[in-house]
This record gives sequence, C-alpha cells and structure tokens, in this order.
Amino acid sequence: MKSLLTPGQVNLTIQRLAHQILENHLDLTNTVIIGLQPRGIFVSNRIVEVLKTIVDKKNIQYGKLDITFYRDDIRSSIHIANETDISFSIENKSVILIDDVLWTGRTIRAALDALLDFGRPANVELCVLIDRRFSRQLPIQPDYIGRSIDTYDDQKVKVYWEEKDGRNAVELLSMEEAAEV
Repeated sequence: MKSLLTPGQVNLTIQRLAHQILENHLDLTNTVIIGLQPRGIFVSNRIVEVLKTIVDKKNIQYGKLDITFYRDDIRSSIHIANETDISFSIENKSVILIDDVLWTGRTIRAALDALLDFGRPANVELCVLIDRRFSRQLPIQPDYIGRSIDTYDDQKVKVYWEEKDGRNAVELLSMEEAAEV
C-alpha cells in the first residue's frame, strides 16, 4: 500500500480543483456540474460546496448521473443502478463531468452517451481527482486533474471518503491488498 493523498492533501486538492473550474467558468451562469455515480459524487459534492462559498449559489446547477446502463460491460456482470438527478437542460451549456478516478476512459465514454438524454451541450470538460494517465483504452483526457499517477494494471487506486469509509485518503493498492479491503 502506498499513500497517494493524505486527508489534508485531499482537502487542498478539492479546493484547487474548484478554483481551477472557476478560472475557466467565472460565475458558472452557463455551466452545469455533473457528478458521476457512484463514487464521483463524493468529489463533486465537495467541489460544489467550495464553489458555493465563492459564487452565488443560484448560479450553480448541479446534477448526478448514473451511467450503469450505458456501460459497454453491462452484459458481462450484474450492476445495481444508482440515482440520476438532473433537473435541468444541458442544451448549449458547458458541462463539467466529475469523477474520482480516470483509468481506461470507459466510464467517461458511457457518461458522454448518457448526457445526450438531457440535451446537446456546447462542450464537455472532465474533472478527476486521480488520473491513471497511462492506462487509457479510449482517447479521453481530463481538463482538471487532482493528481496524475503512473500505475500497473495489477494495481488499484482506492479513494476513501469520510461519508462512506470513515476517512479521507487515496491509496495505491496491489490486487491482493485490494481484495482484502
């Protein structure tokens, strides 16, 4: 096990990502933020909370997207769907997708497909806490990155959240260690 982000570093990284988003989307009036279920919403919830302290809350349009039935591996295993909560149109809006870990890019491809059910965005940007940058199967790159790391295929990045796991941290685990968690 190797620590990638300590609790303090997780908080600083969330703050930095929120400020980077604001640098490109000043008051968020034509921007929507979409957290990807299930684990991306922990990152997006925190980023949105930081944004609410900086810009007018009424300018923040925040939704949660479940991509379960848009995945290309849906037939190979049983998946339990999560809630999608997008109560606004994304038509001609800048969309910022937020997830915890970007690995192969398949989750983001599914999210792009799912987004079309809510309109045609002007553009889509990707914000991730951890970018496993040399593991891509699809040509997808994040616009906002908390931390980039190099990993082997037999390693797992585990993101722990206070709300779910009782602590904030990011660790790199071997498959054996991951099986024990």
